[in-house]
Amino acid sequence: MDLTPLDVRYQEFPTGLRGYRKEAVRAYLARVAEVMEGLIGENEALKERLKALEEEVARLKETEGELKRAVVAAERIARELKAQAEKEAELIRKEALAAKEQVLREAAEELRRLRGEIEQARQEKALVLGQLKALLQGYLEAVARLEAERPGGEGA
Repeated sequence: MDLTPLDVRYQEFPTGLRGYRKEAVRAYLARVAEVMEGLIGENEALKERLKALEEEVARLKETEGELKRAVVAAERIARELKAQAEKEAELIRKEALAAKEQVLREAAEELRRLRGEIEQARQEKALVLGQLKALLQGYLEAVARLEAERPGGEGA
């Protein structure tokens, strides 16, 4: 049975012999109705507050879900970025190794070429020295023949 403050305020009681004083009962019922009105108002305010808090909780739960999704997405992106960076680092390392190998091959080829040139220069030097010795030897022999052919021998 739902009672409203108006029900309490205007409640009628049967009277009997030597019953309650109507003014006292009316005053008491008025006070009870006022208290009920206050409690009903407070109850309504609490219901509104509860509704607002439930809406806030729902909004916070939705925000929490969005944050969780954002964290998961950020973690996934971080993993992908890390994997990409590792791939790029590996590619750079491989390129650097390939460049190093190329430089070493080119340096080895240049060393072989220079050694060949050095050997060729040694051979040419030996040839030139041999030719120069032969030429000088020929000149010495020619000078010796000329001295021997000269009349009177040595000291003219």
